[in-house]
Amino acid sequence: MNQEFEMIAKTFQGLEEVLAKELIELGANDVQIGRRMVSFWGDKAMMYKANFCLRTAIRILKPIKHFQANDADAVYEQVKLVPWELYMDNTKSFAVDAVVYSEEFRHSKFVAYKVKDAIADYFRDKTGERPSVSVSNPDLSINIHIAEDRCTLSLDSSGESLHRRGYRQETMEAPLNEVLAAGMILLTGWHGECDLIDPMCGSGTIPIEAALIAQNIAPGVFRKGYAFEKWNDFDAELLEDVYNDDSHERIFEHYIYAYDNNPKAIEVAERNFKAAGVCKVVKWKVQPFQQFEQPEEKSIIITNPPYGERISSEDLLGLYQMIGERFKHAFMGNDAWVLSYKEECFDSIGLKPSDRISLFNGALACEFRRYQIFGGKYNDYRTDHHEEKFKTNRGSFRPHHLGEKRTDIQRKGRENSEERKPYARREQSERKPRGERRTGERSGERRGTGERKGGGRFTKGEKRTGDRKPGRKPAFTEKKDKSPRNNKIQ
Repeated sequence: MNQEFEMIAKTFQGLEEVLAKELIELGANDVQIGRRMVSFWGDKAMMYKANFCLRTAIRILKPIKHFQANDADAVYEQVKLVPWELYMDNTKSFAVDAVVYSEEFRHSKFVAYKVKDAIADYFRDKTGERPSVSVSNPDLSINIHIAEDRCTLSLDSSGESLHRRGYRQETMEAPLNEVLAAGMILLTGWHGECDLIDPMCGSGTIPIEAALIAQNIAPGVFRKGYAFEKWNDFDAELLEDVYNDDSHERIFEHYIYAYDNNPKAIEVAERNFKAAGVCKVVKWKVQPFQQFEQPEEKSIIITNPPYGERISSEDLLGLYQMIGERFKHAFMGNDAWVLSYKEECFDSIGLKPSDRISLFNGALACEFRRYQIFGGKYNDYRTDHHEEKFKTNRGSFRPHHLGEKRTDIQRKGRENSEERKPYARREQSERKPRGERRTGERSGERRGTGERKGGGRFTKGEKRTGDRKPGRKPAFTEKKDKSPRNNKIQ
């Protein structure tokens, strides 16, 4: 049985419970929610899977020491006590990232400097030589987190932030972070049960993340590397098994529609769609939201309009008034979710939200609001739709500020930890021969944009074969007349 150890998954504020749910579904043990983080236990396979599969994690840390310290000198002494030869030697390079929430420690850079000194002095005392510090591409990434006087020293297993999936070829101004986009989609409870529409898609982040969620494709398939691949105990064969396990992927039987009124944005989005290999399930075209018409199929809108902060608009409030008008007249019987920043923008929509979730888009404290578009009286609508499949798909999971106690998720994590089962991988007899994995008949397209060392990885231009479910036409048909379907795509 592989040894289990503590890990920490970092995320954005407001996505902690979505991340906890992801970890529980992945098989993590003792899942505990904190501030912008979720702690859990698992073995090496779980650490590899957490990096590869989690959509709402920014990075995965492996704590190696917990201690208390009241000043920088105490931090230095504690860090110097760590047996660093277990993790590196004096020929390797390292980098230190410090996160500090404390009245005693006011400068995170000074804390990082003291940690660097402690590690360098440790090897100088042992070998007479100091390892080098490399900010850009270190052999070992180290994280020090201080909350008042409580310190956690960790190894960063991810390296580059996990929001950098690897599919983005180009961006527009102020692109939406991939982790935030995935978190928004998961907060709605949508997993591909109906069509999804982003009428202001920008560079296409929401449609791409939705396509990956709908097909249950792990976001790590596009990554070129992780920090743990440079660790002394790196298991290349185990990572290959994790990468090549496509047993949970599924066929998406609907479509995702991406619109924007900016032709340049659609050009950029198209390049990103192709790089992500989602062109079979995403339909895109230049179309102002003013021309949006009622979709034929059951749909959900998830969108991130301009706020007037990083992206300007000549008539910002008029834009949101138009959004509300289109919701009321062209999206009846469906749900629309909007992420925005200013209260006056939401007021201009002119609709009462049924859910309000606090999220951060960068440094901006935003809200993610749900609008249930219905005709007639609201109580009649709720009675008719209380058992609707999409609505109940959110299951027992709801953000804690919408009613569920955090202990519900934590209890599930503790139940898993009592069994203390290691991550279950397929038996050798059930595995596909190496070299045949991720090349068989599955839906989808190109799996990535670069090569990985160690074998078993995708190569540039590699595609999957197979057809989508026959008989399903796109919900929209493009016509030149002014009929109610004049904005649809074939």
